[in-house]
Amino acid sequence: MSTIVTTVLTISGITGLLALLLSVANKTIANYGEKKILINGSKELVVEGGDTLLSALIDQKVFIPSACGGKGSCGYCKVTVTQGGGEILATELGYVTPKEREEGVRLSCQCKVREDMQIQIPEELFSVKQYDYHVAFIKDLTPTIKHLRLELPEKEEIEFKAGQYVQILAPKYKGSDEEVYRAYSIASSPMDTKAVELYIGYVKEGKATTYVHNFLKEKMKLTVVGPYGDFFYQDSNREMVMVAIGTGMAPIMSILKYMRSNNIQRKVTFYFGARTAEDLFEMDTLEQLQKDLPNFKLVTCLSKPTEKCNWSGEVGRVTDMLQKYLTDASGAEAYLCGSPVMVDSVIPILKDKGMPEEHIYYDKFE
Repeated sequence: MSTIVTTVLTISGITGLLALLLSVANKTIANYGEKKILINGSKELVVEGGDTLLSALIDQKVFIPSACGGKGSCGYCKVTVTQGGGEILATELGYVTPKEREEGVRLSCQCKVREDMQIQIPEELFSVKQYDYHVAFIKDLTPTIKHLRLELPEKEEIEFKAGQYVQILAPKYKGSDEEVYRAYSIASSPMDTKAVELYIGYVKEGKATTYVHNFLKEKMKLTVVGPYGDFFYQDSNREMVMVAIGTGMAPIMSILKYMRSNNIQRKVTFYFGARTAEDLFEMDTLEQLQKDLPNFKLVTCLSKPTEKCNWSGEVGRVTDMLQKYLTDASGAEAYLCGSPVMVDSVIPILKDKGMPEEHIYYDKFE
């Protein structure tokens, strides 16, 4: 018994010593001091060195998009580094193409600020802001999807394009010892500048979705950053083909509501897929949109209906529906939202139907 106790105490002592050494190292060896970041040749920031470029910019209220919360797994946080930043890391190579690498493109969540840097970012990111919303309502759409309406304080407004997204900041909670940003598409109309609505599906062990589904309550505050994204409604006269599964409906819903508010009468077909009838949601809203938009048609399908579903509608995947109903797509444009697998499976079908690739717009939900 005494041997076990001695061993435990020895291991604890070694662990404590290592923690102390790491702490000292962070304050001495890794102390890079103040560094300068010059953005687009005009805006200069002074930051504490040693942190990631993404974190350093966020601290200065310059919000670079990051759907994975800085974990290096989404590739959204790309910036062009023209000076400083060191060599590109192995963790970046899967998201930076050889051509982008030659141009100095880096993942800001992986690139460390250890020297003065010069970077280039899209000018529109300077208009991205942080807002403190309060939760007007949070309700169940399906057993795994929550519908949130977040409202701004008086005298504050948000401007966004139909189809764009925001990032929410999930605070620390029991089971999560860190704050994390996660991206969610806006489901409400951009005409409503005082609020945003979101559809948030539960992801097992997802820190933000767990917070929303298990801890967030009505009247609580929620920090939101945005808007972001180059996926949004395109002003043209082309026929519109929309395809989504699950929470991919969110940006489609925003676009449809925008069209209704502005009396846009373009022909549009929305192919929406789910596994079972239990996974279908917002059907009442979509039926009303069909009444308000005479040229709007909804096609729903279930990939795995059960007897309990009592389903008499289309059976199959959205790709099956496109093959069945879409003929000549040469004069149309597409809006695709959902998993990468779904999006990647739809694009070849649209191209085979004659749709030019430059008219295919998509948002892959990682």
